[in-house]
Amino acid sequence: MNQHPFRDVAIVGVHNTRQARVLEGYDSRTITMEAALGALADAGLTPLDVDGVTGGNLSAEFVYQHRIGPVWKSPSGLGIPAVLEAAAAIATGLASVVLISSGSAGAYTQRESTAPWTRPGNEFVAPFGMFTAAEFALIARRHMITFGTRPESLAEVAATIRNNGSANPEAVYYERGPFTPDDILHSRMIADPFHLLDCSTTSEGGCALVMAHADIARDLARPPVYVLGGGIDYYGPSYQNPPTFDLGGRRDPRYVNGWVGRRAAERAFATAGLGPADVDVCEFYDPFSFEIIRQFEAFGFCAEGEGGDFVLDGTIGPGGRHPITTDGGTMSYSHAGSQPQLLQRVTRAVEQLRGGCASRQVDGAEVAMCSNGGSGALFTDVLLLGKEAG
Repeated sequence: MNQHPFRDVAIVGVHNTRQARVLEGYDSRTITMEAALGALADAGLTPLDVDGVTGGNLSAEFVYQHRIGPVWKSPSGLGIPAVLEAAAAIATGLASVVLISSGSAGAYTQRESTAPWTRPGNEFVAPFGMFTAAEFALIARRHMITFGTRPESLAEVAATIRNNGSANPEAVYYERGPFTPDDILHSRMIADPFHLLDCSTTSEGGCALVMAHADIARDLARPPVYVLGGGIDYYGPSYQNPPTFDLGGRRDPRYVNGWVGRRAAERAFATAGLGPADVDVCEFYDPFSFEIIRQFEAFGFCAEGEGGDFVLDGTIGPGGRHPITTDGGTMSYSHAGSQPQLLQRVTRAVEQLRGGCASRQVDGAEVAMCSNGGSGALFTDVLLLGKEAG
């Protein structure tokens, strides 16, 4: 294969702060600063080594507080898009060491309501009773009606991810398991077909990573993890319009919201010269259990309508061919705001490829696939990472 544009870009440091339902004594600014300094320390770098930042306004605050300007800055606040923008900046010479940091604490105080980042006031949402679980449930129910997908498949996904978190000493819900699929199915209904234990949680915490050019990465404290490819699929503003399965597809009927992420995955695999069979660990975003099934189909691991059976044969669990969301994800590890939750899939993939994951380490993992978003939010981003540059 020809050398891809990210060949000389690596992730060299990662850090997750302590995660908790409530982090006393922190706000979003202080927890983000702690995450940033932790990732730099993991890489063996200092703030003065940084010449680029992304991850929203709190990353910009890091530049000011540490007096390290001028630096390159991207306004991106999301997980994988921030990683891809940083990779492009490094590949094109706009920066050589980029810090991506995010955190949330003290933002979620109205706990009788769904998380604030998922409920913008919008005339086409609020009056009709739409909320996050209902939006994702629309896509799941359509799939179940069309393909006969059973609740037992959703429950298998949720139990697997929650048990991963129960085994993770860093997870908010450490030692809350074990969970069985029956436990999931017997939890109270939230938005048909989602039971309580099919849904993500809420918490607080920070997350950061450091990226660098390969010439720098080779001499740092940790083995580099290379960016192999990525992609972004987007259909509109999240949580502001009721999602539909068939949204889009005007240019190509294969690319509708029900399979959001399909085009992104195809482009990521093409850039890397890889395919689904090459992926050793799947750090997929898990806002609701069905999203994992949908992503396996959209990303080409199985055919449309086959995801329900695909997850039932041991493939997704520890020791399986495609283990998923190994830290417990947003269902059990942490769900800290709209930005750090998306970056955490990437930091966990890096730990897996370095061989130092706190739980559910996948032996011999060489390629990891990460994802963000989902059909209920009208976007999905994907990222491929590897131990070798490719």
